[in-house]
Order: sequence, then C-alpha cells, then structure tokens
Amino acid sequence: MKYAPIYALFLITVFHTSCGQNQTNVSKDNIKSETTDTLTSTIWDIKQDRNGNIWFAASDGVFRYDGKLFTKITGILISKPFFSILEDRKGNFWFGTSGSGVFYYDGKSFQNFTTREGLVNNSVMPIFEDKDGIIWLGTGGGVSRYDGKSFQNFTTSDGLTNNDVHDIVQDKTGKIWFGTRGDISVYDGKTFTTLTDKDGKTFRNVWAIIKDKKGNIWFGADGLWRYDGSAFTQIDQTGAGVIIEDEKGNVLTSIGGPIFRYDEQSLSNKKPYVTVIRTKYEGRSNLPFGMLWANDGSIWIGSDRYRYDGKTLTDFKESQK
Repeated sequence: MKYAPIYALFLITVFHTSCGQNQTNVSKDNIKSETTDTLTSTIWDIKQDRNGNIWFAASDGVFRYDGKLFTKITGILISKPFFSILEDRKGNFWFGTSGSGVFYYDGKSFQNFTTREGLVNNSVMPIFEDKDGIIWLGTGGGVSRYDGKSFQNFTTSDGLTNNDVHDIVQDKTGKIWFGTRGDISVYDGKTFTTLTDKDGKTFRNVWAIIKDKKGNIWFGADGLWRYDGSAFTQIDQTGAGVIIEDEKGNVLTSIGGPIFRYDEQSLSNKKPYVTVIRTKYEGRSNLPFGMLWANDGSIWIGSDRYRYDGKTLTDFKESQK
C-alpha cells in the first residue's frame, strides 16, 4: 500500500486542525441554502439517498445533487470541513465533521452533538448504523455508540486497538468491526478482540471495510483482503483507500488513479478476475476520499471530483447539465 503513509498524514492534518464551536438545534430556516451547477470543494464522502439524490461531504459543507444542481444544505452558517454522511433507516441524516462533532439533520433542523453531549471526540469520520438501529461514530479519539438517548464511549482502555478509527462495518454474525490506524478491532457486544489471521498476523492501518452481498468482509490494509467467515484471502498487494460494491455484486477499489473492479462471478477465487479502469487522475495527490456506485450505474469519485459512466470521465467540478 505505497500511498498509505502520505494518505494517513494528509488525513491526520485535516482531521485534527479544527476545534469548532458547539451549535445545537439550528433551524433550517436560519440556514440559507446555496445552489450552484458546479462543485469545487474537496470531497471526502459520497452517498446516494433513498430518493436518488447524491450527497457530498466536502471541505466547506454538505451538498446535495438532484441530477441538475448542487445545493449546499448546510448553507453559510455551517461551513465546516465535513468528512462523512449517513442516511439512517428513518431517512434522517448524520454528518461527521473535522473538529465540530456530528450534525443530525431531520430535513427541518440541525442538531449538533459534541463532547459536551457525551461524544468521545469532536473529529468524526465513519458513521455506521447497525442492524438494531444503533449509530456508531468513529473518531480521532475512539468510538461512540449512540442509542438515541445517550453516548457510550470506547477507547484503547476498553480494548480498542487504536483510537484513530477509519471505518466501521457489522459482519453477518452481528459483530462490529473497526478499522483503525492500528489493527482491526472486533466487538461482540462485550469485549474487543484484535483480528489476526491463522498465523497470528494482525492487519495494520485499515482505511476501508465493507461487507459484500454474500456476507464476506473486504478490507484494505497491507494489501486487499477478503474474509469469508473462516479464512482470509489476500487478493492483491495494492491495498485500498476506498471499497464499494455495485448492484451486480462486483467489488470496486481504489488507492488513487485507476479503479479496480473485481468480477462478482470470480470473487470466491483466490485471484478474482479484475478489470482496471484507467483514469487521468494519477499520482499521490489524487487519492480517493469517497467512492459511490450510483443507481444509474455510474461511479462517482471524491477528491478530484469525477464521474465515470462506463465509457467517459466527467469532472463534476464542472457543470453537469
């Protein structure tokens, strides 16, 4: 994973530079949304909601794209560096920030949760909802579990391998996996276990984890790995900064520059068939900070802001009309 040290250094620099102020119950009426046909911010996360809108966590706010225009949902009042987006099962949104905690948005108002409300740390990166509707927030200082009423916090003193949490997923047995700047921690509801392979080897500096449609866990560490519930398979030596799955079950990864698409029909093989999608965005300055497979089959990539429809690349920092 040749870009990992630089990728880590860049994220740490941004992740811990903003201290922010606590803002609670900010009405949407008091936030003037801005609409534009371009997007020029650095993109950290991309998600598509149940209505087909595409949301972007960016360096200066949260944007929603309706297919024609970008609307800055957070307006000028909340111009924070935003790192992550989650739409929960009720259709409400959670936005993680660098240094200003997490914002909860119900479509009418914003509520800001910080360490004052019990959050473990104000720099929030991954946000995950488990099968029971519990919200998990990975931060630069540990993990917070939110049940709708209060926060329960976990750090290295509770068994977490590292307090700098990069990604969160729940496996098919119900255990929660935390990819960290250290190793992978697996939480069974009572205790944390450091994940190791059959030889006792740990997996260092895990930036991305997903569970595919078959229940396998994919993660990027010192290479790209797949876990089927009983054994680990190293797919390649490259690693992954982002990992997603498309509608057909193909797994797509990137560490900057090309996108690697692993064919669904060969995923059970030790070496799945891979298609390399070349882009003009090559090099260390073009590391991915968010990737989305959209409902129309296109792939959206953060950082340098481009969209791939299967044939051509389009900069969405330019007009999409």
